[in-house]
Amino acid sequence: MFSRHALMLTAAMVVALAGCGGSPTSTTAAVPSPAPSAAGLSITDPWVKTTKKGMTAAFGTLVNDGDTAVTIVSGATPLSPMVELHEVVESGGKMVMRPKAGGFVVPPHGTHQLQPGGDHIMLMGVAQAVRPGARISFTLQVKDGKPFEFTAVGKDFAGGEEDYQPGHK
Repeated sequence: MFSRHALMLTAAMVVALAGCGGSPTSTTAAVPSPAPSAAGLSITDPWVKTTKKGMTAAFGTLVNDGDTAVTIVSGATPLSPMVELHEVVESGGKMVMRPKAGGFVVPPHGTHQLQPGGDHIMLMGVAQAVRPGARISFTLQVKDGKPFEFTAVGKDFAGGEEDYQPGHK
């Protein structure tokens, strides 16, 4: 028996998918994600910036429908041997990326935005190209909880002068 919330989520996804006739470079295309985990965690619009190889990042909006905060402490994907949770902060008058101490905290009945120029899932050592429309699986480890799995789609993105390659300042 589906809950009212699950039925509403399914209906919203059907409507969103029906409107996805645009190009794969659109950052609003919906990608089906698994149902919320036991902790009430889900993700909306998960995507990965296209790249030839090297470094890239994953984005989306983490959603917590549960009554307690959820902390993401690590991530993994078959695409990359090294995955880190990153933030972008000001340091010495410049914006720099660095590992996010303590992970990403998604408040109860709240969201946590993963976006270019902000918090993101950093992929390093990517050996194969990520092209528009590629489907990339991820596993996020929840502190004191079950892993959370989802699939992100590859998308072109050139905004904000983001460069996830070595030497980026």
